[in-house]
Amino acid sequence: MGRAAETQSRQTPRPPLTGEPLALDLVNTTFVQGGLRGGPVDALTTPADLDRWIEEHAEAFPRELIERATDRATTFHVEEFRRLREALRELSRACTAEEPYDEQPVTVVNRDARLAVSWPELGHSGAPGPVVRWVEADPHLILLGMVAVSGVELLAGPRRHEVRACAAPGCILYFVKSHRRREWCTPGCGNRVRVARHHDRRRS
Repeated sequence: MGRAAETQSRQTPRPPLTGEPLALDLVNTTFVQGGLRGGPVDALTTPADLDRWIEEHAEAFPRELIERATDRATTFHVEEFRRLREALRELSRACTAEEPYDEQPVTVVNRDARLAVSWPELGHSGAPGPVVRWVEADPHLILLGMVAVSGVELLAGPRRHEVRACAAPGCILYFVKSHRRREWCTPGCGNRVRVARHHDRRRS
C-alpha cells in the first residue's frame, strides 16, 4: 500500500502519495494541492528535483546502479523522465477506463524499457558473484529504463486490474488497490470526501 508523503515546505512541494510501484510514483509527481480549490503542482521540474526523487526511491533500484549515478542529473534527464511520466499517465488513465492503449505512449514506454537491458558476467580475479553489465552507459537513463519496466510489468500484468484513479474530486493521483476497502489514494482524500458528504446531507 502507498503511504502519505511527509509534508514539506512550500518551496519544495512533495507528492502526497509515495510507495506505489515505481511507474505510479513517477506519474504521481504531478498532483493537485488544496483539493477542488487548489492548483496543479509539478514536483519534477529541475535536475535537483530528479536527484531527490531518485534518492527517495534508491531502495527500489540496484545498489550498484545508484552508486554509479554519482553525477547530478541534467536538464536532458529531466525531460526524458517527464516524457516517460506523460506516457505512463496516459496509459494509467486508459487502464482505469478499460480502454485500449494508444500507440504513442506505448512506443515511449517500450523504447525506454530497452534502456534497462542488462546481463551478468563473471568477475575478474576470482571475484565472488556475477558482475552486472548494462547496454546503456548513462546510469540515469538506466534508471529511467527501470521505471519504464515497472510500468510494463504493472500495466501489462495481472495487477493492471488493481490500478485505480483516486475518485476524490480534484485529485489526479493513481494507486494500486492493495486491499478491498481501499477507495482513495490517501486518508486525506478520504476524509475530504466524507466531510463533503456530511455537509451535503446537512444542507438537504
